[in-house]
Amino acid sequence: MNYVCREQCVIAIDVGTRSVRGALVTVKGKVLCVESHPIQIWSPEADSYEQSSDDIWDACCIVIKKLTCGFKIHPDDVVGVGFDATCSLVVLDKNFEPLTVSSTGRKCQNVIMWMDHRAAFQADFINKTEHMVLRSMGGKVSLEMQPPKLMWIKQNLPQTWENAGYFFDLPDFLTWRATGSLSRSLCTVTCKWLFQADDSGAMFWDQTFWKQIGMLEITEENFKKIGNIILAPGQPCGKGLTEDAAIELELKAGTPVATSIVDAHAGGIGLLGCSPAGYKSPVLTKRLALICGTSTCHMKVTEKPLYTPGVWGPYFSAMIPSLWLNEGGQSAAGSLVDHIICTHPAARFFQDKSKTRHIQEILNDHLELLAIERGVPSVSFLTTDLHMWPDFHGNRSPLADSTLKGMILGLTLTSDENDLACSYLASLQSLAYGTRHIIENLEMAGHEVEMLFMCGGLAKNKVYVQMHADATGLPVLVPDEPESVLLGGAVLAATVASVYKDVSEATSHMCGEGTVVLPQLKDKSFHDSKYEVFLKLLTCQKECREIMQEMF
Repeated sequence: MNYVCREQCVIAIDVGTRSVRGALVTVKGKVLCVESHPIQIWSPEADSYEQSSDDIWDACCIVIKKLTCGFKIHPDDVVGVGFDATCSLVVLDKNFEPLTVSSTGRKCQNVIMWMDHRAAFQADFINKTEHMVLRSMGGKVSLEMQPPKLMWIKQNLPQTWENAGYFFDLPDFLTWRATGSLSRSLCTVTCKWLFQADDSGAMFWDQTFWKQIGMLEITEENFKKIGNIILAPGQPCGKGLTEDAAIELELKAGTPVATSIVDAHAGGIGLLGCSPAGYKSPVLTKRLALICGTSTCHMKVTEKPLYTPGVWGPYFSAMIPSLWLNEGGQSAAGSLVDHIICTHPAARFFQDKSKTRHIQEILNDHLELLAIERGVPSVSFLTTDLHMWPDFHGNRSPLADSTLKGMILGLTLTSDENDLACSYLASLQSLAYGTRHIIENLEMAGHEVEMLFMCGGLAKNKVYVQMHADATGLPVLVPDEPESVLLGGAVLAATVASVYKDVSEATSHMCGEGTVVLPQLKDKSFHDSKYEVFLKLLTCQKECREIMQEMF
């Protein structure tokens, strides 16, 4: 084979909600190529979402082979591999074979996805214990996290519980398949499993918590089922690729593999290391990263722990070494926008035009023409009488209430393309006001935010970006390299390959620059008024609930 590239590269693999994506990246941070492959999702019941760990691993193999074969890179030049993934729960038996988590009983369906909401009762039970470990979760464990899901399995699938040998967060499952190591990532276990770690060096599973929630089996054999070797992201995982994994991936055995990280946190690494071109750069601790995908994660680091009600964390060294991380988020972001578009009667009008362009781009152009036609000062004003509360899949932050519902105020009998465009705009604005709501709660806890750093699919949407700048009054940086999540994985891979001494040095060399979008100050009073309505929608929903609860 004639090899095109003969410079040191790393491979980053990002397992998202619907696909595996991978990138071949030089150790200087240049993304050479990106490949992807879809993964299967099952939803056998309402609020249940399941996947197959074998299907996910097979997709990883396909993507890596696409990268190396397509770009014709020599295996010797791949010096490291980094994995990130959604915080989904993988269940294996004592022989490392899949165990069902599904009402269907199918063994292949052995992953409870992050977005699965089956464990609402269990999360509520855990929160009522008020155990001290919940303090590091903003006061409440989310039903998206692993302890409620483990409890659900014990209570609803006793055979799976009895036969279970190992429970993995999906990022840790990937490093186990690649290296055979049973180590877990400090990122996954502190952010999703209630592992305790602080800057004094204390790191431990709190046995009293598992006992209090009736899950003492988890503590057996020194917490063997959920991991007793905890490593920081970017540290070497095992002895690198095993012989079997190397054959499957068509890479060299022994290639270093970095301890994994949750996908949003990989985005935080790749994003927060960016420099705003031609703009005064705020210090790292005054930057707020938004990783905008199916859901959105709001990542904020501080030098000292700041506890924020309804916001996850603070977690020590879970993303950036020696810094505390708080993580807010919206359970439905990209999925909300897609839902608003796809369920509208006029969607077909735009879909017919979207063969070569993304439908959101077409809608953005339509909004600009509509603003001119209606003679309003800017696109924002098209929703003067249309307001949305975006929690169609519950509220992750800052209310930590998975039972909240979406709301729309201002509906009419109109269902033409103009109505769809305005509904779409209202969804983008509602997500921006949700971010403002999170920021206000962070600031009340002592955080300072001077700039938003944004990546992911929605960050490619100019109206979404502008609405965030206008709604918050803050500048927004969009990186020149759009693949921030993959770049974060590449940073870890370059670190484990000893190209750089640590993650911080790697980010300074690999993360590049970004363009800053400034708020349109002429729209400030309009957005202030819209935000006031936004909060009133929440008050209204709570009052309506109280009225209905009086009936029972």
